[in-house]
Order: sequence, then structure tokens, then C-alpha cells
Amino acid sequence: MRRPFAILAAALLVGALAVPASASAADGDGDFTIKDPRITESSGLAASRQHPGIYWTHNDSDDGPYIYAVDSSTGETVARLTLTGVGTPRDVEAISVGPDNRIYVGDIGDNLGGGWPHVWIYELPEPSTLKDRTIRATQYVVKYSDGARDAESLVVHPRTGRVYIVDKNEQGGHLYEGPAELSASGTNVFRPVAAVPDLEATDATLSPDGEHLVVRSYFGAIAYDWNGGKIKRKERLGVPFLGQGESVTYSADGTRLMYGAEGAGSSVEGQDAPGGSGSSSGSGSPAARDDSAGGDGLGGNLETGAIAVAVACAALLGLRGLRRRR
Repeated sequence: MRRPFAILAAALLVGALAVPASASAADGDGDFTIKDPRITESSGLAASRQHPGIYWTHNDSDDGPYIYAVDSSTGETVARLTLTGVGTPRDVEAISVGPDNRIYVGDIGDNLGGGWPHVWIYELPEPSTLKDRTIRATQYVVKYSDGARDAESLVVHPRTGRVYIVDKNEQGGHLYEGPAELSASGTNVFRPVAAVPDLEATDATLSPDGEHLVVRSYFGAIAYDWNGGKIKRKERLGVPFLGQGESVTYSADGTRLMYGAEGAGSSVEGQDAPGGSGSSSGSGSPAARDDSAGGDGLGGNLETGAIAVAVACAALLGLRGLRRRR
């Protein structure tokens, strides 16, 4: 779902609230820019475990049955996979890598606000050699037990292979659990198992050990202990402002969170994952935020940010006044 006005309106506030990143965070390993001109709406991101330094992504909406392997050392696409065995994609919003290097693609967006009678998940093997090729995928029909809804977040547990979806709602959504095994011959009903309040989810990611979940929104994120699917909230996270923030993934080793955005030539930036050996808690990095703060991931230096916004608005009003007097 595109919200250019809301994103532009909030950009000034986010910039004012952001704590300057340390040099190590700003220049950390793994940051890159997606250079492929075909990728203009990167809406999902997943780190490959089979190919170090490779990230899978895809375009939003109806670009076609394609996913792209991007080399983080160069930002160049090293493979475009064309999926067969599926229908025409409608609104592809998420991608995740599960056990045995299986890739799951979530055609789960619904900009009609719950108008689709069902959505789809596509599953395919990650190729051992990266090059442009056509791969047959398995298509799964998905419905929700409590009615249709919009969603942009899909994760696959790295140990059990069970698939989960977080729906997208301005008031907060829920974590939906799929069947123990997806069926290609019938409808797969996903059921809510936990609330995901306080943010409008645009993507989510599970740590490689399956112990931690991070759900992001346009301007913030929340970290959870997985706790066997009965998630427990840990802390609120800040995210780098890159534009329309649509994607997040753990790095393959679980030490970093990689955040991406839509747009041509979009950047992917990493921050230390909370609770890991490289955790940025207490380091001055924007990755950690006090969980007592309210709102959509905009905790922290609120008073200073408000002052900055007020000064900027006053300056704009002053310029308008000068123009009127001329």
C-alpha cells in the first residue's frame, strides 16, 4: 500500500527524533544499494543461508512472478528467478527462507482492505547455483479464520518450517499461524495466536535460531521473544529512515537486522540485532529504544524532536509571510 503523503509528512519528524548513528553502525558490514533498475518497489527482504552475502527481494504488486538475488557486496543482481506453476501474482509483499533452503513468497497484500476472498503463498527451492532461470513453485491458497485482511509480513520458522503472517492494521494487528504443513490441494486456514499492537506492520523476520521475532512498520519496529509462538514483547527499536520502509530481515548469522525500502536505487542498511553479541543497546545507536515510549516506534528524544519540528514549521510560515508581503 502506497502512502507517499503520510511518509513525506512524517519524514521531518523522524529525522528530528533520530539519534545520530555511530560510525560503525553507519558504515557497518552489509549495507548496500540495490542497483537493478528493474527493482523499483523492493517490498520484502530475506537473507540467503546457502549463499553468504546474498539477499532475496521482489517488487511490490503485480511486477510478475519474479524474485531477485542481490549481492550485498556490490548491490548488483546475480540472479532473477521466474516462478512457474503459479497464477498471476496480485500483490507480492513478503519473502522468507525456511528450512532446507526453501524460499517462501507471500502474495498476501490486499489494498482493497479485505476484498480478496483468498491470498497465496508460493514455495520454491533456492537454487545451489545463482543465475537467471525458471523454477517451478508450489502455490498455496490461504484464508484467515476471522475474515480477509491486508498483510505484508510473512515469516517461516527456521526449525519447524511453519509459516506465520502478521496482518497490517493502523491500530495494530495479530500474528497468524498456519497449519503445521501447508497443503497445495486445499485451503490453508491461518488463525490468530498473538496480538501485535502499537504498529502498522510492513514486514517481519525471525532470527536464524528461531528464538526472536522483529516486526517493523514504516518508522519503527518491535522485538519479541518467540517463546514457542506465544510471543513476548522485549523492546521497541528505531529504524533508519530510507523512504517508504517496507522490509526487514536478520542477516544470515543473526547479528544484524537489515532494513530496506521501496523506490528505485533503494538502500538497505543494517543495525546490530538486539540481544545479540553485537547488540547496540546502550551504545548510542538508534537500534535500541526504551519500550516505555508510546507510538509507532518513535520513542526517545521526543522533546528535542518536537522543538526541531516547531522551529522548522515557524521558518516555513515566516517564508510564506515574506512572500505575501512582496
